[in-house]
Amino acid sequence: MKYYLSALTGFIIWGTFALVLKPLGAYAALDILLHRVLFASFFIVIACFLFRRKQALQSIQYLKTLAGKDRNKLLINIFASALLLAMNWFLFIYVMNAVSVNATSLAYLICPILTTVLASIFLKERLNKGQWFAVGLSVVSCLLMAYGHFIDLFYSFIIALSYAAYLVLQKNASKLDKFFTLTIHILVSTILLLPILGIIDHSVAKTNEFYSFILIIAIGYTIIPLFLNIYALKGLDSSVVGILLYVNPIIAFFLAIFYYKESINSFQIIGFSLIFIAIIIFNVAYLYERRKTRSIRSL
Repeated sequence: MKYYLSALTGFIIWGTFALVLKPLGAYAALDILLHRVLFASFFIVIACFLFRRKQALQSIQYLKTLAGKDRNKLLINIFASALLLAMNWFLFIYVMNAVSVNATSLAYLICPILTTVLASIFLKERLNKGQWFAVGLSVVSCLLMAYGHFIDLFYSFIIALSYAAYLVLQKNASKLDKFFTLTIHILVSTILLLPILGIIDHSVAKTNEFYSFILIIAIGYTIIPLFLNIYALKGLDSSVVGILLYVNPIIAFFLAIFYYKESINSFQIIGFSLIFIAIIIFNVAYLYERRKTRSIRSL
């Protein structure tokens, strides 16, 4: 249950992202992104070596004791994860600015499907008929939401694929501390995104409010949810964590309607209703399968 709560909490937090992003509407998206990763890197390094120093040192020692082949394999996993994370953050901001907000919203809907499929292919996570039915229902809902916006669908697919692949890569047998691993991911991602410094507009003055919201985003909407995601993968299949990601756009959808008073169309209502039903079916089918497996083992 703690792993379920961990994943849910992370996605609930991300679902309310608009509450801290909207007040920064006067600033360029790339400016926000760069400050976000710089602040996140600074605070996660401090947290890692102040509060998890023992685990960090144990992780470094563990890396040293690994055989060359195993160490290289793990380092490739860490670098690839960081690259995918940086790619996801950059593409999300780029598409929001250059394509449409709808495309970024759609990415959140496609990501759980891709995570489930990738986990089934590469991690051999078997899905039962109920779970596959839920995945099919999600596909239908995404097609409804993308109707008339198939260019958006393409960009959404790329954004979703980057985070889905990131989630799948975290499901490994490494004994590295999860917080230490996340620290490396964010540090490498920040280094990869530093070239953005050369293209952002530095003419807009930064206020105390700007830095306050960036601090909240860096800690509350970057470090904490990502750690909760990685922690949840210790006890849950990647496909389950992926499907729980739907909690994020559902909360964002309700915020848009009831808090920001945005207009909606019938396709959105039907699409989100199908997604909500798919989440319930997927998780009920998953829990039923686990209970059935435990009963067989106890005989």
